Amino acid sequence: MRTKHYIYLSVLLIFGCQSKVVAQSMHFSQYYNAPMLLNPANTALMPDYDYRVGANYRNQWAALPVPYTTMDVFGDLKIGGNGESQHNNWLGLGGAIFNDKAGSGNLSLLQLQLSMAYHLNLSKKSMLSFGLSGAYVQRSVNYDNLTFDTQWDGFSFNGHLPNGEKVGILKTNYITFAAGFNYAYIPNEAVYIKLGGGVANVNQPNETFYNSNNQVGLRPTANLDVLVRTSDNLILNPSAYYTTQNGASEIVFGTLTRVNMTGPSDPRSSQLILGLYDRLADAVIGVVGYQYGGLQFMASYDFTMSTLAPYNASYGALELSLIYGSNYYKNKGIKKMYSCPRFN
Repeated sequence: MRTKHYIYLSVLLIFGCQSKVVAQSMHFSQYYNAPMLLNPANTALMPDYDYRVGANYRNQWAALPVPYTTMDVFGDLKIGGNGESQHNNWLGLGGAIFNDKAGSGNLSLLQLQLSMAYHLNLSKKSMLSFGLSGAYVQRSVNYDNLTFDTQWDGFSFNGHLPNGEKVGILKTNYITFAAGFNYAYIPNEAVYIKLGGGVANVNQPNETFYNSNNQVGLRPTANLDVLVRTSDNLILNPSAYYTTQNGASEIVFGTLTRVNMTGPSDPRSSQLILGLYDRLADAVIGVVGYQYGGLQFMASYDFTMSTLAPYNASYGALELSLIYGSNYYKNKGIKKMYSCPRFN
């Protein structure tokens, strides 16, 4: 009989790795705050800013012996496209570093990603974006931190006995590519609608610790994002996200509500952010945040509603995000490239 550590590793390989079983890539409940992981066409697609930097942190399954931590840092910026023409197109460049780690064996992923997108203004009311990304990915696991049935000495598990498996830290790496698009429709300055789609792992790279053939599955994504300014003090932001990979799927939908805490003419606007989302058949996600000027902080918590709830006491995941954006061209008195709901 395998030990608990081995069982935990198996669970992580099922849920945490990109394999041909039912695995999915890393994800954030605040998918809207991880733009380049969601879709490379989001690179520098920013209604209010010309460049931004951000970070995300997720701690999942803290109540179980196999907690899962995911984090990233990213940055992107606009190049060109700040003249007076309505057909004002621009290039977006960005980069991100992703890392997650889980379990006693420190099953880890490190991903270094570069992305670019081109944003084409079709008219004053619509825009089309195309994006590509490439990433170097390294996975590793430390077998020395795990125990197996061959190490049972009759009384306890002896880590000094041969485990009958691999030893030390195993690593594997590969290159992966993604592509995506967005279509945005802006009928007026009070409404913004964006529909996007993409595919990760376009080249289906091979990922294995055992020199076997284990292709990383294609991961299609789709997302819908809507902003509606109902008054000078209130913006509603419903959105939805879908992805699937190797038979596993994820659907998240809900709404953020942004409440203006300062006057509409205040150059350093302050906003209270509240939200509620549902990950279908899995969790309810509560969101709270605050934005001051270009600095935004948001926290969310996944309350497990699935059959896993009795085993993790309904403790799902704590997630934090921090994003800073700056509007360089507006400060220079240059016309913005397109409109979207905003308070000032």
